[in-house]
Amino acid sequence: MLVLSRKSGESIRLGNDIVLTVKRTRGNRVQLAIEAPREVPLRRAELGSKPQTDSPRENRSGNRLQDYLRRSA
Repeated sequence: MLVLSRKSGESIRLGNDIVLTVKRTRGNRVQLAIEAPREVPLRRAELGSKPQTDSPRENRSGNRLQDYLRRSA
């Protein structure tokens, strides 16, 4: 696991197409902005790792973000 420190307004780039930007910090809360292609699924970890969809096509890939990053590297 890579741990980085960022201040408000600073960004981290994941692969070629994903940018994570710290928008604001307030107390123990951090507001993040994520720029990513539409095909990359984004979900809060507390909602679970399985996609919540009825489409079998959507459920095929276990971790599409990791697959996407691996392909774009």
